[in-house]
Amino acid sequence: MSQLKEKLKGIKLVPVVTPYSVDGTVELAKTLVSSGINAIEITLRTELALEATQAVKGSGIDIVLGVGTLTSVQDVENVAALGVDFAVSPGLTPKILEAAVAQKLDLLPGVSSASEVLLGMEYGFDFFKVFPAEAVNAYGLIKSFGAVFPQAHFCPTGGVNLANINRYLSLPSILCAGGTWILPADDVKAGNWDKIEALCKEAVAHIESGKMD
Repeated sequence: MSQLKEKLKGIKLVPVVTPYSVDGTVELAKTLVSSGINAIEITLRTELALEATQAVKGSGIDIVLGVGTLTSVQDVENVAALGVDFAVSPGLTPKILEAAVAQKLDLLPGVSSASEVLLGMEYGFDFFKVFPAEAVNAYGLIKSFGAVFPQAHFCPTGGVNLANINRYLSLPSILCAGGTWILPADDVKAGNWDKIEALCKEAVAHIESGKMD
């Protein structure tokens, strides 16, 4: 198992955040680490996303740093230049896969079908994001993938929450799950770090309990 897989398997929950300020994103990363979550996926959904990612990278915070919502070759090249730990795309195309290979970028391509998994594997990828998880019944989908793609691992994202995350994590091919419920947009914008820390600690405790509702 790759080093990235081992790290994310140990962390289990990857918080997915839309960055609204550079300093705020750095503070958020600090809050996640202090809450026991050592990973973050910063999405390319605002103009300052790359700058915020670079700030977190340069802050010295011990966190597994990822960037999400890569939708073009240019995104792949921009993110690879930052030297992040991983990147995530909501889907996949041959051009995006080729660019990630060329840039030696640890990409989790987005999939929601067996054909997309096969395409990703043709380019050497075996760790995928399944998106949008709840909308495509990712639990059933990934469970079915197990016998067909035993070498593949997955990170479901989209609709994952406190009530269903342990169900996802019960599948051996799921190493981690992406979640936004612990990072409400209004609280991120306002810098309500105490509230976010409480939500994160609740999530960590719940995952450690293994309880499935």
